[in-house]
Amino acid sequence: MMEKVLGNLKKGLVYVISAPAGTGKTTLARMIIDEFPCVTESISCTTRAMRNNEIADVDYHFMKKEEFTDKIKAGDFLEYAEVFGEYYGTLKSSVEKKLHEGMHVILVIDTQGALNLKKQNYPATFIFIKPPSLGELRSRLFLRQTEKEEHIKERLEWAEHEIEMAKNYDYIITNDNLHRAYDILRSVFIAVEHESNYSYKTEK
Repeated sequence: MMEKVLGNLKKGLVYVISAPAGTGKTTLARMIIDEFPCVTESISCTTRAMRNNEIADVDYHFMKKEEFTDKIKAGDFLEYAEVFGEYYGTLKSSVEKKLHEGMHVILVIDTQGALNLKKQNYPATFIFIKPPSLGELRSRLFLRQTEKEEHIKERLEWAEHEIEMAKNYDYIITNDNLHRAYDILRSVFIAVEHESNYSYKTEK
């Protein structure tokens, strides 16, 4: 049987995508999911309030802080982080289930969570999406009109820290043009799978 461009492994791979808010990481992740049926996104859990344009259990699993901290104590999270006073985390069970179904899983997570996985030597490909500049990022955040100005300032300060953390990732893609950035991201997904497939065949 001829191999597909993507989706040839019995067990899927994990791709971690991080970026400052407003950089386009969610859009890029959805683009690759739309093109390849073998790619899915892990839905993160969060304690923050749901925004007007969000859908529960599609964009995030929204939960109370008490429920979230109970799951931390139970060891249910693959990774979790506190950002601006709210918790975000990835459930181990949902990721493992999808991997064993042969699906590649995207974790769209904060740099804190990503670097926690790195420290654990978790088998994943780490991809950082950079904005063209902080000035451009500021414009994008204001255009979104989802947060107050003081929150945007907080996010821009945090973005500087996140960009500094990009050096710890396997790949860095600058989103100065959405279609160009997607072409690069797509190439990374394909190359990583084919490398894994080759390694598996040579080890047999």
